[in-house]
Amino acid sequence: MNDFRWIDVLLVEDDPGDVLLTREAFELNKVKNKLHVVNDGEQAMAFLRKEEGYEDAPTPDLVLLDLNLPRKDGREVLQDIKSDENLRRIPVVVLTTSEAEEDILRSYNLHANAYVSKPVDFDQFINVVRRIDDFFVTVVKLPHSV
Repeated sequence: MNDFRWIDVLLVEDDPGDVLLTREAFELNKVKNKLHVVNDGEQAMAFLRKEEGYEDAPTPDLVLLDLNLPRKDGREVLQDIKSDENLRRIPVVVLTTSEAEEDILRSYNLHANAYVSKPVDFDQFINVVRRIDDFFVTVVKLPHSV
């Protein structure tokens, strides 16, 4: 495929260990996509709306969203993204520790593009991040950022 392009990924994650694991997964898989990280739901919305210090932030091509976040819950962030005409086209992958059926159902009802439970095992976590990246970079055709 000569049509390859790097994408901007926004990781919304408050656990420093999971942020580190995700960064390592990108590096180990030689993923060249740009990973941006915010630590809570309010920062996520400021980043996406280019407000409060994020005026120069790129519009991400993909959001990796944890559900359990401080200040603004991931479910609220998902609802805000999918109800905002300027943001709703951005694919959102819920990447969380929760395997609760109600979280899965609610996330899809809020129009999550995918729901992935974070593996506890390091190698499995790396594999999951690689698969998400492979799918959204090489398989799925994403609209170009505006």
